[in-house]
Amino acid sequence: MADSFDKRVTPARLDLAASFLKDKVQAERYADGQAFISTRGHTPLRACPESYAAQETELLFGELFTVYEQKDGWAWGQIASDGYVGYLHALTLEAPVIATHRVSVPATPVLVRCDAKAASLQLLPMNAQVRVERVIGDFCETNAGFVFTKHLVPLGSHESDFTAVAERFVGAPYVWGGKTFAGLDCSGLVQTSLAACGVSAPRDTDMMERALGTPVAIADARRGDLVFWKGHMGIVLDGARFLHANAFHMQVTLEPLAEALARNEKFCGPLTSVKRL
Repeated sequence: MADSFDKRVTPARLDLAASFLKDKVQAERYADGQAFISTRGHTPLRACPESYAAQETELLFGELFTVYEQKDGWAWGQIASDGYVGYLHALTLEAPVIATHRVSVPATPVLVRCDAKAASLQLLPMNAQVRVERVIGDFCETNAGFVFTKHLVPLGSHESDFTAVAERFVGAPYVWGGKTFAGLDCSGLVQTSLAACGVSAPRDTDMMERALGTPVAIADARRGDLVFWKGHMGIVLDGARFLHANAFHMQVTLEPLAEALARNEKFCGPLTSVKRL
């Protein structure tokens, strides 16, 4: 396999690759792949087929996932939204349905019936996608179960301020590879918040730094600007405050921008860029 391809977003191994890569990479065999969706609120996508392998990112309920191989209970494939490649438990997948709505709040419970006191089956995170079958009072019957109607919006409806979306996650725990209120990392917070605004973004910090925005000086930073270091990023709230998911506090925090700049220079190295969307 050519070294020039980013393995994080290239569905290719020495023994197997996606058919669309046949003229670009060498592998023992190729597969067309089959589309599935996740049936769990959030499912870890792992670097290898082991339950305690590192979590690379997460697949949300209703997100499309192309499977190129199923073996020993694991599925190897690629997330449609950002192209990330990895392994997840095959039992979390089912045939696709056409989604109509997405979750617009940090998390919402799936209930067994349309009653706020009913048993909760699981939590759906922000940007999870569901198909609404019918509305019953304050609840919707979906392909996941019953969900509070006000926690859903049509797929074409989006937020206008991704920074305001990110602020809703203050206090959420820091989890490597996470992109839900149950735990996020620095790029997961930004990707999730942008997705709520209808803006597609790659998964990792270095990918975002290359793909998003135009450079500005840190002295001119304003609300919504993205600040990057090697392996870390966050969002400027205003000239004095900074929002980021970080391992120093092990949560999503708001703190003085000057403090974040000084500490991250010590642990991450010098600032690499500030980008304005």
